[in-house]
Amino acid sequence: MTVSPASSRLVRPIESRSVSEQVTNEIRRSILAGSLPPGQSLSLRKLAEQLDVSFIPVRDALRVLEAEGLVVNPPGRSASVAPLDLDEFHAIYRFRRLIEPDLARRSVPQLTDAELDRLYRAAAEFGGAERSMDDIYDDHRAFHLALLAPAASAWDIRILTMSERATERYVRIGFGRLDPDPREHDRRREAHQSLVDEFRKRDPEIAARALDEHLAHNEDLAHDALSGTTGAE
Repeated sequence: MTVSPASSRLVRPIESRSVSEQVTNEIRRSILAGSLPPGQSLSLRKLAEQLDVSFIPVRDALRVLEAEGLVVNPPGRSASVAPLDLDEFHAIYRFRRLIEPDLARRSVPQLTDAELDRLYRAAAEFGGAERSMDDIYDDHRAFHLALLAPAASAWDIRILTMSERATERYVRIGFGRLDPDPREHDRRREAHQSLVDEFRKRDPEIAARALDEHLAHNEDLAHDALSGTTGAE
């Protein structure tokens, strides 16, 4: 029997991103940026019209985003953007403070001086008065991942990305309320440059403690900013 070349392939050629993936990314971006605010109803019909796609990729996207905790999609009811929940916010930070300082402890001996210099320069960009938290969030996420990357496995990176994504809308909304204060931009730059300086000491325990304190301080700041948004104390 003759086997055709196509049927004998063990893997298929790489194709461009699926429509469902593109729709998922766009709805996720809108939720994280606050364009789709907490509690906003998500109509399949309206989203499909706005995105110029059929219902199917929108429905698939909402399922993915429900699994990520960004969408509430109860049976028999319309989907909506998940509300802000300070208990959830603190639970995510408790998780981050368990895993990230440990990764810092193992990463700091492996970070090169050149990489720490690069991260110090990157942190300087966080202080630009013209840049909001929305503007810098991708850079901010990359900064934190780079500090931990030398010790992070593929699974660690997956978990880090998931936890960052879970906190992202809280942080964007919370710190976005602080942006009008010009001192916030200096604080943001100084906090991240100070973190790099602590890593430069090459002491695993100092690095772990510095990152834990950084996360705890950000959690407190975001909580205070978010309390007025959520009505919680």
